[in-house]
Amino acid sequence: MSDTVNFFGNPTNIPEGTLVNLFLLATEHIAPEAAYGGARSFTYGQVRDEVRRGAAALARSGIARGDRVAILSENRVEWALADWSCICAGVIDVPIYSTLPAAQVAYILKDCGASLVFVSDAEQLAKVREAAANLDRPVDIVVFDGSASGDGAVAWEDFLARGDDAPADDFVAEARRAQPGDLVTMIYTSGTTGTPKGVMLTHNNLASNIWATRILLRVELGDVSLSFLPLSHVLQRMVDYLFFVSGCTITHGSIDTVAADMKRLRPTVLVSVPRLYEKVYQTVLDADGVKGKLVAWAAGVGRRAALLMEERAPFPFLLKIQYAIADRLVFAKLRMAVGGRLKYFVSGGAALAPEINRFFLGAGITILEGYGLSETSPVTNVNTLEHFRIGTVGRPVPGTEVRIADDGEILIRGPQVMKGYYGLEEMTREVIADDGWFSTGDIGELSSDGFLRITDRKKDLIKTSGGKYVAPQAIENLLKKNAYIDQAVVVGDGRKFCSVLVVPAFERLGSWAAAEGLDGADRAALLAEPRCQDLLREEIFGELRDLARFETPKKIGLLSEPFTVENGALTPTQKVKRPVVTRLYADMIESFYRAESVEQTMFLSS
Repeated sequence: MSDTVNFFGNPTNIPEGTLVNLFLLATEHIAPEAAYGGARSFTYGQVRDEVRRGAAALARSGIARGDRVAILSENRVEWALADWSCICAGVIDVPIYSTLPAAQVAYILKDCGASLVFVSDAEQLAKVREAAANLDRPVDIVVFDGSASGDGAVAWEDFLARGDDAPADDFVAEARRAQPGDLVTMIYTSGTTGTPKGVMLTHNNLASNIWATRILLRVELGDVSLSFLPLSHVLQRMVDYLFFVSGCTITHGSIDTVAADMKRLRPTVLVSVPRLYEKVYQTVLDADGVKGKLVAWAAGVGRRAALLMEERAPFPFLLKIQYAIADRLVFAKLRMAVGGRLKYFVSGGAALAPEINRFFLGAGITILEGYGLSETSPVTNVNTLEHFRIGTVGRPVPGTEVRIADDGEILIRGPQVMKGYYGLEEMTREVIADDGWFSTGDIGELSSDGFLRITDRKKDLIKTSGGKYVAPQAIENLLKKNAYIDQAVVVGDGRKFCSVLVVPAFERLGSWAAAEGLDGADRAALLAEPRCQDLLREEIFGELRDLARFETPKKIGLLSEPFTVENGALTPTQKVKRPVVTRLYADMIESFYRAESVEQTMFLSS
């Protein structure tokens, strides 16, 4: 193994702690400030009182310290209040993605042993009732939307009323019973492969991660953020804890409305997955005509500027003039589109294409890419405003050690590493060594000064029949920066060569089609047009021109429908489920390798 990299001291530099202590400190010292915004806003003091009632209501409903409670809901303030109530009551909460079907909800409820479920509305209530029919025990239900209550389901406000008269001193005393090593939550992995596993996280796993990231990221009283990634995923949840204890006002939203929400809310800090940045990038590049030429020119100026920004080098005189023009005509409008006062974005959950990050940097928007997993609470590495390198996920956060194993796998050791997988001791031992090193399943490289670069998922590496290894993620990121390409998945494990499934950027393609006198309304018909295929072939192979021969996909499958959460091809956090994609398009993929298609390059989805 390579040498350990730990630039911020050893793990003892991060104090042991609990989420309870962080909650009580924040709600005591900044009680009058706004904690949550939106339709139902709360000051820190009001949050503390709501949580006092919620914690007492749990106890009076027969939910004891150490019991399991599930939360099945979209992001909303009640999600956070229910979560804090569980934390302060010593109840282990289990978040469930709101997009999961009843069968998967039933699996999680049964596996974790939840005795109560918080749900958002009538749709989720029906899902839980269907799931509960497959359980061997009753499950109590609390509904955030009071109008959906009844028939055994209790409205949120009626539930809270059970704790109205709970003394504040008793609440604090009970909450402070929490110990750093106590289990606080079980987060079931979204399952890009295999059956979801319950990741057991302790108070100190999360509290230490909050301390570590707070040292590096500038979040302070008066900041404003939008919480729109699923709170069922550890990234948004931990970030919301960080924002909460830092005095940042949080407003809950949805990934479907994030563009409008950013303009309205004008956030100062925001965390997202690469899919958002890819969509914004595509939207900007979708401009056509004179505007399109201006945007393309500005993007070129921005790229040259970004390369110098990365090196902290001055702009040459001519570039300085060009950049000022590009900024006034294009980049300033982009910054206003994301609210106009953003200090930085943070990107996590998947790899961000370097060229897309560089585009935003050139436009005056910094994206700090980081890295982590559910099993590491989640952050292990992150770029900062002071230590920033595009194409990497930054240096280790304080208290965290990183190693690269002999086979290239990234190993992590630190206070944020999970307690284990619930009920899966053997699987836990497979990923956590006796000396505490956690095997991430990701392949990466460490620079001499400690910046980590992710190459790919170990399980995603493609091995051709000729014995060559191909990292698909890097190829996909090359393609996704092209204005005509929305999504891409490389396939070819065990085959003679690689191929790629491509979802075009249909808005941009439609503009091109109109200029060519073609009808862009019927996507499948447009993809069948020879001129369209020629364009996409040129764009795709143009982006891949610098790859080695064995890496370059030989066949292209054009898809008229995108990969989505609804069709099962994406996780709720917008990561591609490769096994699902290869199953959905198995016939097309098989056709790539038939003898009779040897001269054919393009294939169309049916």
